[in-house]
Amino acid sequence: MTTPDTQRPRTGSDILRTALRRNVGAMTGGTVLMGLYQAGETAFPIALGLIVEHALQERGFDALGVSIAALAVIITTVSLSWRFGMRILQRANTTEAHRWRVQVADCGLQPVARDVDLKSGEVLTIATEDADQTADIIEVVPLLISSLVAVLVAAVALGLADIRLGLLVIVGTVAILSVLSVLSRRIGSSTREQQARVARAGAKVADLITGLRPLHGFGGNHAAFRSYRQVSTEAKRQAVTVAVVNGAYAGTAMALNAVLAASVTLTAGWLAFDGRIGIGELVMAVGLAQFIMEPLKMFSDMPKYVMMARASAERMALVLAAPPVMTPGTGRPEPGGGLELDGVRYGELRGLTFRVRAGEFVAIAVYRPRAAADLAAVLSLRVPPAGYEGQVRVGGREIAGLSVEEVRAHLLVNPYDGEIFAGTLRTNIDPRGTGRSVDEAVAASMLTDVVALHREGLDYGVRDRGANLSGGQRQRLSLARALAADSEVLVLHDPTTAVDAVTEQLIARNLAELRRGRTTVVITSSPALLDAADRVLVLDEGIVVAEDTHRNLLATDKDYCVAVAR
Repeated sequence: MTTPDTQRPRTGSDILRTALRRNVGAMTGGTVLMGLYQAGETAFPIALGLIVEHALQERGFDALGVSIAALAVIITTVSLSWRFGMRILQRANTTEAHRWRVQVADCGLQPVARDVDLKSGEVLTIATEDADQTADIIEVVPLLISSLVAVLVAAVALGLADIRLGLLVIVGTVAILSVLSVLSRRIGSSTREQQARVARAGAKVADLITGLRPLHGFGGNHAAFRSYRQVSTEAKRQAVTVAVVNGAYAGTAMALNAVLAASVTLTAGWLAFDGRIGIGELVMAVGLAQFIMEPLKMFSDMPKYVMMARASAERMALVLAAPPVMTPGTGRPEPGGGLELDGVRYGELRGLTFRVRAGEFVAIAVYRPRAAADLAAVLSLRVPPAGYEGQVRVGGREIAGLSVEEVRAHLLVNPYDGEIFAGTLRTNIDPRGTGRSVDEAVAASMLTDVVALHREGLDYGVRDRGANLSGGQRQRLSLARALAADSEVLVLHDPTTAVDAVTEQLIARNLAELRRGRTTVVITSSPALLDAADRVLVLDEGIVVAEDTHRNLLATDKDYCVAVAR
């Protein structure tokens, strides 16, 4: 569910606060259990020191039995508290990451309501890696608090033995965190830059894969590959920089922790040699010096994870906090209505005006491909009403006063480069599994030969972007999906450019038959589709310059004949 505008996070800090607020209960329980775990870990060397001290004095089996039972209780507490504490925190972490993934994906899938200057590959990275790293804050805070508990318990226990030992732990911990906080800021800035560069490289390679065939066609593949190599090299260099900074951070943290542990051990040895602490207290001090390495390492790692979570949250804010480019209305189109454009000016369109009556099949022949793309963009709501002049009416209602969901339910625009998703032929045609006309759509789009080729039929597996299908098969699959939706108004943009002439003729005839009584607009230069339409609108210089049937236009309009005849 999308967060309301009044509560939508605007910054990375807002996102982190929201994540923490939503998981207060889980974090409280996890903190208590992890604190108990760290306290138990700390208690082990303390108990061991006390056992040594009393064992030397009493030298009895009863004291030894009590000591063993006490150690067993401590070990059991440590084991159970860790198990259930981490289970609570990881479940909350996973759930929170899922929430942010859904929210980012929701914004990314609604370009009408969000103006995000990011490519799809970058949005994908934000919805996956950044969402996961942001949700890590759910684990980071409890672990930070529990590590602090362990350090404080150790400092108090050592202070009771000798105040100098306790002060050494506290002063050393503060010094370590002060040094590491400087490095953590460097990690945060480097990580943000790395995430951006990796996302750009991912977006670039996705674009290359999509356009590989046409790139080979006009010999642009080498230039495209060089462009990707440059972007990828920049991402690699930044990744190396981040790795160096992380390595320096980890090495510095380990060295400082080891110095502190060694200092505690040597100081305790000196105090024992000087007779100021007993043997049991020495055992306790040495044990705590070894144990304190773990919470100190965890404690010193936390600033790094906090900075990484903050960097990821700030990238998510780029998507979640983008200002609306359109304020949707609440109206609904009239059922069975047609499509009207009145003086639309946008890009190559120069005051375009036409009307498609309800139930009519109209083909639009556009002499300039850019104008065709602009028309499809306006009708598909990729351009908000405020982004162009004039009016677009669907079902007799102006599109600016309709909700986005109602427009899309009533008007479907199928682009010439429709996406094919990993799954099956069936899930690509009918993603919701509720379509009633899948078989008719398959037949009309001439996809039957693809279904018949495979033993699985419509359950044949399709790879991401339709990698195991030809260009013509992908186009027919996209057309079948559009037809199966059975929308009131269907707009097709060049639906048959990748199929052969014979198949194109059959598709044109099937399309006219299947969509009979439903409003259909086809933006095309295909003679077969133009001939199947009730009438043809000719667009040139951004306006309608001619209107008639395909055959009449062939007989009377020389420019039209040159443009569409094959």
